[in-house]
Amino acid sequence: MVTHPQAFLVFSLADFQSMAAINRLLLLAIYALLSLYSSATAQSYIGVNYGEVADNLPPPDATVRLLRSTTISKVRLYGADPAIIKALAGTGISVVIGVANGDIPSLAADPAAASQWAAANVLAYLPASSISVVSVGNEVLSSGDSSLASQLLPAMQNLHSALSTAAPSVKISTVNTMAVLAQSDPPSTGAFHSDLIPGLKGILGFLNETGSPFMINPYPYFAYRSDPRPETLAFCLFQPNSGRFDGNSKINYMNMFDAQVDAVRAALDATGFPSTAIVVAETGWPYKGDDGEVGASVDNAKAFTSGLVAHLRSMAGTPRMPGRPVETYLFALYDEDLKPGPTSERSFGLFKPDLTATYDAGLFRSPSSSTPAAPSAAPKGKKGTMGWCVPRDGVSDQELQANLDYVCGAAAMDCRPIQPGGACYLPNTVRSHAAYAMNVLYQTSGRNPWNCDFRQSATLTSTNPSYEGCVYPGSQ
Repeated sequence: MVTHPQAFLVFSLADFQSMAAINRLLLLAIYALLSLYSSATAQSYIGVNYGEVADNLPPPDATVRLLRSTTISKVRLYGADPAIIKALAGTGISVVIGVANGDIPSLAADPAAASQWAAANVLAYLPASSISVVSVGNEVLSSGDSSLASQLLPAMQNLHSALSTAAPSVKISTVNTMAVLAQSDPPSTGAFHSDLIPGLKGILGFLNETGSPFMINPYPYFAYRSDPRPETLAFCLFQPNSGRFDGNSKINYMNMFDAQVDAVRAALDATGFPSTAIVVAETGWPYKGDDGEVGASVDNAKAFTSGLVAHLRSMAGTPRMPGRPVETYLFALYDEDLKPGPTSERSFGLFKPDLTATYDAGLFRSPSSSTPAAPSAAPKGKKGTMGWCVPRDGVSDQELQANLDYVCGAAAMDCRPIQPGGACYLPNTVRSHAAYAMNVLYQTSGRNPWNCDFRQSATLTSTNPSYEGCVYPGSQ
């Protein structure tokens, strides 16, 4: 962990016994300042998976420059590539590194092997690189290999012991697929497979004791493939829809991502671990597929990813975990052209090897943090000839959140004013943010009555809703 630079002010030169110590101090201060600079514009809940099953990837330093042009603040590696970890040093971008499934038996059997692995792949890069999590294995519990699954917890424990003194901030976890759930629909009935629970309880107890997250890979894309109806697609792509009602919790879910994550939350709660945090280690949508791969298209990939990014930025959280976004790693940074299987397996990349975007997912930083000038609006309380589009009374936050996600995501409207620091961010409520966003789409799309419908959750008003420094786009 990089220490805040102000903490160094309490020391004097007399506290250091050599020039080497002073040099180390200066390096730490520089890395801390760089980290603070990066975190001022990055978003701590948006990460990306960086797979390397490819022969056409750009060099690590070019990738790091690309990442720093975005709001991505976290990278998940499937191994511990030294070139990438070193390239990320001092950027403030945190790294999840992975232990290969094949290394689990030796790490489980021998604490000395775990110490050697930790020294070579974690401690060697600290404090310059910000390594946040070591993910032991990938999708082990659903691999069908019961022998490997039984060695997972001992490997995690040995690595934790190896790092607990020298790098206590580095967490140890493992990544799971949604296949560890026996039940997920409706979300309130989320439950783990009964045959996994004996071993899983040991892992969950370890995660709870060490403050480490439960890492899961929910993919609304696969949910749509199993139920390819238009209403399911809208539900998966954060587009306006009627929602899916959970009769047990009385929650009307407006998107599949929230439903899947809350099913995991319900399973953890039911197993006795309500305080264990959830991290989405992978989620994404392919932009291309074979003829039989329904739903794999650029338009759908853009709608899903931009909708998800907007949903995370809204700070709404999920219905069972409101008010904070779930830390989420998008899959994936680049295509991996050497992966076997159908075309979709090689078509999740957000960026191409030439560093251009496959589609605009809303991840690039704005060239300016200033809010763009809004179209002229009548003074507060006066009447406008064309009016403004606002939510109807009595509309639920779930419906308004779906509208908000659609406008700022798939519709690609400018929602910077309602993001943190924007002129219309406060009050920080779903209704206030949705009102601004819905009006932006109405004004931008031609001010036709059908542009202010949102499945009958919106209405036109002739009273200007602008307030204080927040100016709603509109006409005199």
